[in-house]
Amino acid sequence: MQIDLTEGKVTRSMLLFALPLILGNLLQQLYNIVDTLIVGRILGPGALAAVGSSFTLMVFLTSIILGLCMGSSVTFSMFYGAKKENAFRSSLSFSFFFIGLLTIGITCAVFLFTGPIMSILKIPPEIYDETKVYLRIVFIGILFTFVFNYFAAVLRSIGNSVVPLIFLGIASLINIGLDLLFILSFGLGIAGAAWATVIAQFISAAGLALYCFRRLPILRIEKRHMRPPKAICWSIIRLSLLTSIQQSIMNFGILMIQGLVNSFGVAVMAAFAAAVKIDAFAYMPVQDFGNAFSTYIAQNFGAEKKDRIRRGIRSAGLCALVFCIVISALVCCFAEPLMKIFISSSETEIIRIGVGYLRIEGAFYCGIGILFLLYGFYRGIGRAGISVILTIVSLGTRVLLAYTLAPTAAGLLGIWWAIPIGWFLADLIGILYYFRLKRRPSMHSWMH
Repeated sequence: MQIDLTEGKVTRSMLLFALPLILGNLLQQLYNIVDTLIVGRILGPGALAAVGSSFTLMVFLTSIILGLCMGSSVTFSMFYGAKKENAFRSSLSFSFFFIGLLTIGITCAVFLFTGPIMSILKIPPEIYDETKVYLRIVFIGILFTFVFNYFAAVLRSIGNSVVPLIFLGIASLINIGLDLLFILSFGLGIAGAAWATVIAQFISAAGLALYCFRRLPILRIEKRHMRPPKAICWSIIRLSLLTSIQQSIMNFGILMIQGLVNSFGVAVMAAFAAAVKIDAFAYMPVQDFGNAFSTYIAQNFGAEKKDRIRRGIRSAGLCALVFCIVISALVCCFAEPLMKIFISSSETEIIRIGVGYLRIEGAFYCGIGILFLLYGFYRGIGRAGISVILTIVSLGTRVLLAYTLAPTAAGLLGIWWAIPIGWFLADLIGILYYFRLKRRPSMHSWMH
């Protein structure tokens, strides 16, 4: 199940490693979509708007934890590629306790500040109670999200992307079954959808952790690994925090956009909730390919294979562009039928708004595809700070333009157009910096 990304054909090894990542996140999106589909069709637009706003917040919170795990995995991959087993295990022990403590802090904070958070999101009074119920339940799953993503990151750092996919698949099926049971049979409403998600998260986290402890000796920590050198600790802290900042800035910008969208009323909120699900599902594969690309870069960086890194960049760029062109054409052509999956055909205004969003975003997926590769590359060579800068440029542009244009005649179209403009500006800066970096003769000078 493990793939050595420092050997073999470049494109083949990257695609074989990336495919389970892509399938795994598509499954994750699938059970998010099932929540949306069941809630939207059975419980109505109000409940759909509540789940949509909650989903954006949970993506933001999850992105903080995911970023911490992804950042640590860069260090894991470098040590694994360099065949430094003791350093690899020491980095595992420190990162688990470091990220675990931060996760506990995040969980406590969101429970304490649920009210202020909902005020920031500008939740309308008519769906306030439903949203609060949903949030209070899904917050329980934050710890399970940490456990799953941590062990998934560890496995992926050593070239195993298949096992996390298996556990995600099991969780997805359980989530779908519990959705139907809790909402249709038990009549638990929006709380039922939340409990279904939390239970599925627990099962996937517990299963993956148990697998790692029982089946992979390389992940077993000894007492001597519990006191890692300061250099390893600082590497974990730096890369984890920078990657988390990059991920959370990206999703905080989306959260701010959600607050702006909410000010336009429940119809726009419902349209945005459905359209964002379609949007995320469409470009999720290239996002996961960017994460796989990061592991490829990190392993080869640790093994000091500069030529293989450059060949990987060319191959990854071509694969991402081909995918994005195809998916853009599909989303633009089938925007209306896709919206009707989530929204009843009688809700013509909601469908019209969602189609407008999808045809603007969908036409420019190449912009975000390139950006995901840039994030992966800079994270893989240990320069996560550059990814932070690119994210600030992309999201800063998006938020600034959206809040500037929304009150004008542009209205919602101004919010939609701000997003691809931000993508392409960040792409330009990231590519220009890469060519500057390429002129440096030493690989390790890339990190400074």
